[in-house]
Amino acid sequence: MKQIRWGIIGCGNVTELKSGPAFNKTEQSSLVAVMRRDAAKAEDYAKRHQVPRWYSDAHQLINDPDVDAVYIATPPDSHKDYALLTAAAGKICCVEKPMALNTAECVEMVDVFEQKQLPLYVSYYRRSLPRFLKVKEWLEHELIGTPRQIQWSFSRTPNTADLAGQYNWRTDPSKAGGGYFIDLASHGLDLLLYLLGDVVNVSGISLNQQKLYQAEDAVAAVWQFQSGCLGTGFWNFAAGERSDKVVIYGSKGRIEFSVFENEPVQLFTAEQQLSLDIAHPENIQFYHIQAMVQDLLHGTGHPSTGKTALKASWMMEQILG
Repeated sequence: MKQIRWGIIGCGNVTELKSGPAFNKTEQSSLVAVMRRDAAKAEDYAKRHQVPRWYSDAHQLINDPDVDAVYIATPPDSHKDYALLTAAAGKICCVEKPMALNTAECVEMVDVFEQKQLPLYVSYYRRSLPRFLKVKEWLEHELIGTPRQIQWSFSRTPNTADLAGQYNWRTDPSKAGGGYFIDLASHGLDLLLYLLGDVVNVSGISLNQQKLYQAEDAVAAVWQFQSGCLGTGFWNFAAGERSDKVVIYGSKGRIEFSVFENEPVQLFTAEQQLSLDIAHPENIQFYHIQAMVQDLLHGTGHPSTGKTALKASWMMEQILG
């Protein structure tokens, strides 16, 4: 192939700026079709983003002969079904995070794509962002020595929609697999797996403190990386303030950064102190999409696959019990 032609299933908010435009901005890549169950909204998206075709039926997009690869940007409850349909059609697939509702669904997806010898990617795009690649570089160069402990603390206030009792699929476990922990912590936990390696001995406690919706809103966890480094985390969606801070303590220093906030990455050692403000691209999935295209055309590899994403889902499942 000289160019990868993409189709999107579920052209909602996440595709407006974060991902959709990047398929056309990436060299040797183009967005040729989109699908949404509401045909009028699919048509509107296609016209605004100069996409040639739109559908209200996922089967039509998947079986479009001009579509080489399918990006699934729907809620997690439909990821597995759409992915398996994509595999049956013999096409490349990328699914939004989290990969599926549970680990069992992730395993099934990975197995099917392996049997079909087809690539399966997952949109844990932080693995491809320059800001976090700098952290990985510091770790690989052992600038803080051997990692000993990592702590991630995250909190935010309840949002107005939840306080008003409005429905949100992100807090419906039947649609999302859990609540905001699944939706947001998945990004950071997957990033930590990328930075520090595989984990074992994962456990946690989860509660519903606000009683505003069915899913958990307060979570605490501990885990051990295979290297021996220990990890701790807490996430609270009923707090009085917003906070997001990761600290990696090493034998010779520490690294600090935020998973979601636009803050610099910082290095503290006896020899130096660095604070680097590394900007994200306009379309935050740009480097992730660029890496997929390069892998498909030139076999360069990609940091976020079905196999790597499966581990993040397993880890969250262990934490939530």
